[in-house]
Amino acid sequence: MSDSDSESGLGSVTGEGTRAVRAGLPEPVKNEPTLPGPVFAAHFHLPGEVGGPYAYGRDENPTWTHLERAIGELEAPGEDVGTLVFASGVAAIAAVLFSQLRAGDAVVLPSDGYQVLPLVRAQLEAYGIEVRTAPTAGDAQLDVLDGAKLLLIESPCNPGLDVCDIRRLAEAAHARGALVAVDNTLATPLGQRPLALGADFSVASGTKQLTGHGDVLLGYVAGRDPEAMAAVRRWRKIVGAIAGPMEAWLAHRSLATLQLRVDRQNATALVLAEALLERPDVTGLRYPGLPDDPAHKIASQQMRRYGSVISFTLPTRARAERFLEALRLVDDATSFGGVRSTAERRRRWGGDDVPEGFIRLSVGAEDPEDLVADVLRALDESDR
Repeated sequence: MSDSDSESGLGSVTGEGTRAVRAGLPEPVKNEPTLPGPVFAAHFHLPGEVGGPYAYGRDENPTWTHLERAIGELEAPGEDVGTLVFASGVAAIAAVLFSQLRAGDAVVLPSDGYQVLPLVRAQLEAYGIEVRTAPTAGDAQLDVLDGAKLLLIESPCNPGLDVCDIRRLAEAAHARGALVAVDNTLATPLGQRPLALGADFSVASGTKQLTGHGDVLLGYVAGRDPEAMAAVRRWRKIVGAIAGPMEAWLAHRSLATLQLRVDRQNATALVLAEALLERPDVTGLRYPGLPDDPAHKIASQQMRRYGSVISFTLPTRARAERFLEALRLVDDATSFGGVRSTAERRRRWGGDDVPEGFIRLSVGAEDPEDLVADVLRALDESDR
């Protein structure tokens, strides 16, 4: 049993909802809150020799500790894994890449992943690191894996929602001496557990469905190997990419409703995807939970839930923009995973290789019938 399990009393807990509600909480103390408030401290009392966990705010904070234990309990229940929180998801991804790679190393990235990855690639190459890319679908990253030091997987990928066989890729990477990091943002730990599938690191943006309210920027890295995680921790210390205590506290508070939100959003996403299948003006519809989706077979083998994000294409840019303007229950915004549905025309950012009319829609916690009716009405109105 890990230290985090013994502290929160979750060693015998098997229910994901119970675990999400209780994860990371300290042992009860009379007259103290169940979830301690955020600790705002740049420094702590430290007489004499340096010792103990808390000395300076860039290194450790009690509020981070509770959240890190909670996330670790969700990522790998009953196991002793290290978890570190960061200021954002990109900070977490960068920490893994730049702490593990050196000049002369090679890294494999997804060619269809999050749009900040081209910027990351440019910086890696500036440091003398070889960057190879391949699409997510068809396990294509296998073809460029030989000699690489690290493989970064994004499954499902954002925004195209392709899926790869994480276990197969991890086994192949390890056989070649490479580390494996999986971006688990779209799935969350309740949808997929990369460490159980063989990954060395599970990284994610906590800004999205993990916290779910659109009011926190956060990221994290979870991993089993103490030496590798020590390097990630050292990188966080050097660059100072730390989460604020208020953000960490808000994130921990939000975990209690994670299963409720995920189950509602996933169920509604499937209902909406099924409704969109009937629309002749919608093409390229993707949702891994659809039985006929190209990713469904592999997704069903490694995912317990398929996520809240749907993607599809409308005929033109103008049509897509009219559709977004006609929506009443869906905000035109760039994030995803929140309790309020959002959608956007992804090509407006210029970084994704998608059609001009490509829509990424994140399903929130609205009543399914209301959301479906709003989307279908907006499609009808935008076609006039």
